[in-house]
Amino acid sequence: MEFLVFGKWDPAEVVVEDPGLRRYLSLKSIAVPHSSARNANKQFHQIDVHLVERLMNKLMVTGHEGKTHKRSSGRNTGKKMGTYKIVRDAFEIIERRSKKNPLQVLVSAVSNASPREETTMLKYGGVSYHQSVDVSPKRRLDVALRYLAVGAAKSAFKKKKSIAQALAEEIISASKHDTKCYSVARKDEIERVAKAAR
Repeated sequence: MEFLVFGKWDPAEVVVEDPGLRRYLSLKSIAVPHSSARNANKQFHQIDVHLVERLMNKLMVTGHEGKTHKRSSGRNTGKKMGTYKIVRDAFEIIERRSKKNPLQVLVSAVSNASPREETTMLKYGGVSYHQSVDVSPKRRLDVALRYLAVGAAKSAFKKKKSIAQALAEEIISASKHDTKCYSVARKDEIERVAKAAR
């Protein structure tokens, strides 16, 4: 029996065009994207967690940017049902505005917001310098989802705009590869730094 995500959208219609991310985007047929953390402590089993649930998990902790805590995440931390409603409302807004399956728009946004190259710090003889490295597909997905969640939280923080509206706008902008949205801008910045460090 085929289930629709949130009872409305069919994951079977979604086409993943990025071959690197295809294996890591879990779009199995489930009615409620909530696995009760059954894959939490198993290495590499995050790829079995549904893409929508991973987005919901990232929305629960949006205050961190790098190693600093910029905004309070306390209002959403641990509140899975709250983020469930946020993502469902955002998907309804996406469907109204784009007239497409919101899962397809999310997959396009993730592939456009995921960096393919970044830098790491190497030390030789007490001298440290940046070295450009390729990003693994699993990390690409994690980083893209984090940027989408943080971009939505930043644009809704202390504003009249709701977090669901902000998330919908961020996902739509990223799916169109709009360089003004937070997630694509951060990805471009990371790739630009990596290109300079080759």
